[in-house]
Amino acid sequence: MDTDAVLDLIREVADEVITPRFRDLADHQVDEKNPGDLVTVADRESEQLLTRALVAAYPDAVILGEEACAEDPALLERYRTAEHAFTVDPVDGTRNFVHGSPDHAVMVAEVRGGQSVRAWIWQPQHEQAYVAERGAGAWGNGKRLTRPPVGERVRGVTSRRSWLGRAVGTLQALELTWVCCGVDYPKLVEGEADYALYGRSRPWDHAPGSLLLTEAGGFVGTFDGEPYRPQAGVPRALITAADRATYDLVQGLVPDALA
Repeated sequence: MDTDAVLDLIREVADEVITPRFRDLADHQVDEKNPGDLVTVADRESEQLLTRALVAAYPDAVILGEEACAEDPALLERYRTAEHAFTVDPVDGTRNFVHGSPDHAVMVAEVRGGQSVRAWIWQPQHEQAYVAERGAGAWGNGKRLTRPPVGERVRGVTSRRSWLGRAVGTLQALELTWVCCGVDYPKLVEGEADYALYGRSRPWDHAPGSLLLTEAGGFVGTFDGEPYRPQAGVPRALITAADRATYDLVQGLVPDALA
């Protein structure tokens, strides 16, 4: 499937099974996978439709869906050793979705040879489409994206609530992200924040956005200085930054700030 065809697929699935449930979920359509970790009928149905289409187009690829992995944890190991794979996050920001916030997204990434090579983020309520191809750039609704320069006040955000309000070195205190990677990464690209800290790096959350950000001029790496790898065997805390200089600055300060 070409890049536009995958985006069309994601939009069609969202129109069919996600948006009709937005602000119209019955109690029995929302479950907890773990305490506080919500899943809805929209998550399950959209992942099934996306996975079915990707398997039909790429029968030899491993398709790592968030909900499928919850049911079969061994799928994650197959993904980590696959030469060709896709990640599928059917409703990123499920808690936002359940509580009626438009800040949710559908995300897909293609991984070849250990690198994200194509990425798609569709925000159905905002009608914003973000697409990236390795070496070919990042795009938002058809417009080429370039990360604006970092200003004098470096703004950091985090999704880990225990880190909120902490200052990283002399930088200003950490604020809350949009609590949805499918919104966080585009916001970083657009200059709404200069770096973000994440306590864990699940592939379906970070494989798409990391490619979007790096193709726009940003950098994503671990707390201990290694570049982000979507098939890394051990999930690690991440720094997603506007550029390499900002990453290096934050990475040098993080151990002491969050000890």
